[in-house]
This record gives sequence, structure tokens and C-alpha cells, in this order.
Amino acid sequence: MASLTSAVEAFNSPHDNGRTTRVLLHLQHAFEMLLKAALVQTGEKNIFDRETGRSIGFKGCLGLAATNLTVKLGDVEAGTLRAINAMRDDEQHWFNVVPEQLLYLHARAGITLFDELLQRVFTERLAAHLPTRVLPLSVDPPRDLAIVLDEEYSQIAALLKPGRRAGYDARARIRTLLAMEAHVTPDTQVSNSDVERVVNGIRRGDPRAAVFPRLEDIGTAVDGNGITITVHFTQKQGAPVRYVADESAPAAAIRQIDLQRKFHRSATELAEALRLTRVRSRALREHLGIDSDDTCRYDFVFGSQRHPRYSDNAYTKMREATRSLDMEAVWQAHKSQRPSTSRAACAVPGCQVT
Repeated sequence: MASLTSAVEAFNSPHDNGRTTRVLLHLQHAFEMLLKAALVQTGEKNIFDRETGRSIGFKGCLGLAATNLTVKLGDVEAGTLRAINAMRDDEQHWFNVVPEQLLYLHARAGITLFDELLQRVFTERLAAHLPTRVLPLSVDPPRDLAIVLDEEYSQIAALLKPGRRAGYDARARIRTLLAMEAHVTPDTQVSNSDVERVVNGIRRGDPRAAVFPRLEDIGTAVDGNGITITVHFTQKQGAPVRYVADESAPAAAIRQIDLQRKFHRSATELAEALRLTRVRSRALREHLGIDSDDTCRYDFVFGSQRHPRYSDNAYTKMREATRSLDMEAVWQAHKSQRPSTSRAACAVPGCQVT
């Protein structure tokens, strides 16, 4: 609560020097502490890393909060927190420019989510701790996110025009838009090569949808007005993102992916995150076809050794399956170690074994 209060004070400060940095730093810290408090409150035992003995980081909090039956952190809610964290990361470790409208939308969405989580876990409302008069206020009412992004894209394009000598400022603004992809992409990490690809795309005159395709899936829902306003980020069902391996292809925002960061879970870690035994986790992976899905599994080969690793996409698919499928029936259908061709057909819907 102290960090949230500091974030609100920074947002409403009349002094611009360091304001954005203070807002993002305190807002991110407020949520990390709230999630850890919520996890402790609900009896979570994995708050500390077993190897280092240190408390888990922000990403670990999101993972545990998503599987916790009381916290129930949804994908869209986690996206909001990932975006705040990604912008904070660039603000803290390099240099970026966060337009006032985007800062306000994320600050206000953060306040809305903080209030909802506080009520969901602790049955308290934020108004019991802070008077409404101190919540983030703006004389510039929140506008449709697509309009805000279009305006920012036009501003960046203007800064990149020949003779402006404003490329550094343009790149700082680009970093913020790339950080916002964390709303829909869990492993978003802004790199300098990503920034330069975007610069090249904008200079070619590519439209925003081609340069930042992931941002097409993000929207906002704004309710109320004045000090009672609430903001939720939403995910739209837009056109699918096109992935290419050839960097000469005309795609402005091709992302370089660190495979060890993307596929960062072992089979054991995946099972533990899902609170399943290893054999039941294997049965569920087989049922869903996880091991044959290139977005879920990647095998790292070191000499004669092969190490399969799993992505957050695998975790998400399996987590959703545990909530909707009859797990006992899945286990009974897939527990045999015999080849799938010699087993009886699985009667659970969605089985990928043929």
C-alpha cells in the first residue's frame, strides 16, 4: 500500500523531473508485494526459490497467482501487469519515453486491478485505505487506445524524418510500444535489434498494424468518469501474427527470440507449476499433444544429450485443461507406458493422440 501511495503521489505531482520513472517503479513494486501478500494469505508454499533461498521475482508471482484458486489472475490481468513491468524495466535500465495517455491508461488500469485483487483476496476495498481524491487524475480524459497508438506512431514517424535529428527520441518512444506487447506476449523483452527493425519499417512507410501487429490485439474498456473512472485492458481477436525465419522478409517487427528464455521449464518444473505429479503431467501433455507442438516444446541438444524444455504456452494450455477436463479420465486413458497404438481410444474430448 505504501508503494501504491507513492505511485499515486508521483503521478499527481506537478514536477515532471523523474515523474514517469517514479510512477512505474512504485506501481510495479506495489503489485509484486500485493501478489506475494495474496499468495501467502492463501497458503502458497513456493514463495521462496528452493536453490537460492530468495523470494521469487515478479514473473514467478504472476505464474503462481494464475494457478491460485483464490487469486485467479486472468490472462488479461497478467498482461496488464507484464506491460507495467516491461515499461518499468526499460525506464529503469535504459531510456524510454512513455506518452502521458499511455502512462495514465496503465496507471488507472493498475489502480482498478489493485482494487479488484484487494477485494478478491482480502475482501477489502482500496477506498478503505485511500480517499478517492488522491487517485490518479488527468485533465486529458482517456481516449480509445487505437487512436492513442496511431497518434504516437505518427509522432515517431515525424521524428524519424530526414533532417530532424531526433532518432534517439523516436527510439525511446518505440521502446514503450514494444514493451506494451507484453499485454499479449508473456516473454516480451525489448532489445535494440527489435527497435532498429521497427525504425526500418517506419522509414519504409509501413502501417502501424504491420510494424506492431501484436498491438492490434489490445483494447481498453473505460467506465465511469472523473475520480470514479475505471480502466480495463482487453484482448481483441485480431488477425494472426505472421512468424518468419527469413529476416529478409518484409516484416518490420520480426522478433529475435532467446530460446532458453522462451522454453525455460523442464518437465519436472512444468509439473510442479501445475501442481501435478510428473506422470500425470506426462499424461496430460500426451492428451493435448504438447510434445509435438513447436510452440510448447523445444529440445536443446548438447552433444549426445537431448534436453526437452517447455514454454509458457505449454503451461497455459495445460493449466486451462486442468480447469475444464476430467483429469482422472485423462489419467486413466493415458497412464499406460505402452505405445498409444496399442491402447484403447481416449474418450476425453480434445485428445490429440491418433
